[in-house]
Amino acid sequence: MKILNIHGYKGSAENSACLVLKELGHDVISPQIDYDAENPEKILDELKNIFTKNKPDYIVGTSLGGFFALLLSVEFKAVRYNSYLKKKEKCSYPTILVNPCLLPFVTLPELGYEKNIKEFIGLFGKFTNIYGDVYAIIGGQDEVIDYHDFTIQLIGKRHYMLVPNGKHSGATLNLDECFRRLF
Repeated sequence: MKILNIHGYKGSAENSACLVLKELGHDVISPQIDYDAENPEKILDELKNIFTKNKPDYIVGTSLGGFFALLLSVEFKAVRYNSYLKKKEKCSYPTILVNPCLLPFVTLPELGYEKNIKEFIGLFGKFTNIYGDVYAIIGGQDEVIDYHDFTIQLIGKRHYMLVPNGKHSGATLNLDECFRRLF
C-alpha cells in the first residue's frame, strides 16, 4: 500500500510510524516539514500537492501531523459502498492518527511555538463531516496531549485503539501491531 506519512512538531520524516510502515512493506511518502518556518496554510497546500501527485491509499499523521492528516482526510473524500443503505457514499479519506494534536492552538504554545496560532484556529473549523475511515492510536500515558477524549468524540468512539502504557512517542505504542490490525 502507498501511505502518506506526516510527522509531528519538531519531528522527523523518518519517525516511528514511517519506520514501522516501511518494515511492514508499505510504500511510504514522508515529507520533512519545518512547522516553525512555514505557516499552516502553506504546509497544508504543500501536503495537498503531495497527496494529489502520489494518490496514497492511506494517510498517517503523528501528533501535529495528525492535525494535517485529518484536514487532508476531510478535503479528499473517499467513496465507499454502504451495504446497509445499498448505495455509494462519500466519507473521510482512510486515515490513521497517532496521538493526534487536534488542538494545536492549545498545545503548540506549551511546546515553544512562537508564531501566530490563529491560522490553526481557522483550519480547525474545517473539521466537519468526519465520517468513515478515520482511526486513532492513543497512548494512555501521553504526556503531551491531554485531550484525547475530544479526539475520540470527534472521530467516533469505535474508531480508536488505546495503548494503555503508551506515551506520546510512537516508539512506545506498539505501532507494528496497531497498523497490522488497522490495514
